[in-house]
Amino acid sequence: MAGSHRAPRGGGRAAVREARRQKARKRNQTIAAGIAVVLLVGGGGVAALNAFGGDNSPGANASGASDDKSADSKVLTDDKALLDGATAKPLGATGAWTITKTADGSTAPDRAFACQSQRFADPAGLRTWVRTFQNAATKQTAVQYVEVSNDAAAAGKAYNSIVGWLGQCNSEKQTRLSASYLTTGVGERGWIAVFGQPSGTKTKYKTIAVSVAGQATMVLEHDTIAGTPPPPNAVLATAAAAAKRICAQSGGCSKAAPLAKPSLLPSTEAPGFMAPVDLPVLSEIDKPWVSTPAKTGPGTQCENFDPKKAKATKYGSQTYLTPDAKVPTEFGLDDTVAKFATAKAASTFAAQIRKNVDGCGKTVSNAKVDSTGEIATSVMKGETWEASFDTGDGKKFTYRIGVAASGNRVVYLLFPVLKGLDVTDSGFRDTLIRATERSAAYK
Repeated sequence: MAGSHRAPRGGGRAAVREARRQKARKRNQTIAAGIAVVLLVGGGGVAALNAFGGDNSPGANASGASDDKSADSKVLTDDKALLDGATAKPLGATGAWTITKTADGSTAPDRAFACQSQRFADPAGLRTWVRTFQNAATKQTAVQYVEVSNDAAAAGKAYNSIVGWLGQCNSEKQTRLSASYLTTGVGERGWIAVFGQPSGTKTKYKTIAVSVAGQATMVLEHDTIAGTPPPPNAVLATAAAAAKRICAQSGGCSKAAPLAKPSLLPSTEAPGFMAPVDLPVLSEIDKPWVSTPAKTGPGTQCENFDPKKAKATKYGSQTYLTPDAKVPTEFGLDDTVAKFATAKAASTFAAQIRKNVDGCGKTVSNAKVDSTGEIATSVMKGETWEASFDTGDGKKFTYRIGVAASGNRVVYLLFPVLKGLDVTDSGFRDTLIRATERSAAYK
């Protein structure tokens, strides 16, 4: 209300956030325990049991998918079907690509590509190949990873496991999913994901293609440093060429031309909400984000965010925290999705919230609000702000606020700005866009 000098709503949420933080920490520990259980087996070998569908039946190969060259299958019994320097050329026209190392399942590293949660996606598989490349001229690197399963069904499970790893990417520090694409014409089916890690004024990008063809599951990663996310074209063309070579032995290749269509990687999070890998990267935090259910609140003094009063048919909230990082209990990001009966009702509600925040500096005397960006595309419209509240006793509370409407849904984000813990205007805007894209799954 005008003339109010109350502390802003949300300023006293430390106790609530600490309770959520403890819940998120327990949830994070449960996830970590479920992703991979490592067993010591005869001969000192190691087998990882796959929480996403790997075959760990009594008859499974306890050696953990090394290159045993089983007589049951002749697929990729040698490395001749892997990429070589010439066929890796589409990754970059400048310079020459050379093979730096080729490993089989017995010598493969525990982690060959980004987001890999365990050594093998199919612990009971027949064989594995890992080949690394380097371009001396550009300093870029690449890796091809191939697993051969006992049959197509097992390969499908391995493929789903790897897609699951990419969708969560809990094994990578300070990593955000920049873009992802559903691919056709590369094996039977596939994905391309582009992950970004801040590196000074530029970003390290890891572009990863995963596909399945018959008994074989393949991953191709290309690492670059750039100012903007690389398009998928180079990795798409190279992955298609690599899959074609493998298909000659494994079968399962599509005859369609290679195509990458923008699409969000599947997530195991609550439908309609962001995955941790969607969250912004903060240089001060090297621990992963985790989510926990939250109670929907009204926000700060500006928004008057009340989806129930606005007659939303359904609404819910998630809080994202970093429970293993040394941060104040107030730290975190709230994501609320509200679904309405019609797109018009959603647009009207979002427009009212935007009006409330835009005018907050006039209606709340201790508030200072600046618009930090707008979103206007064919599928969504929204705005982001930075709002500060002076309590009059030398304290100031600052928040980033975001609201967007898409179809019959409204997305609302709230992020408290703390000392040394903030994101850029563009970073918060990108997060609002991703949250709105994810909201399409809110039914």
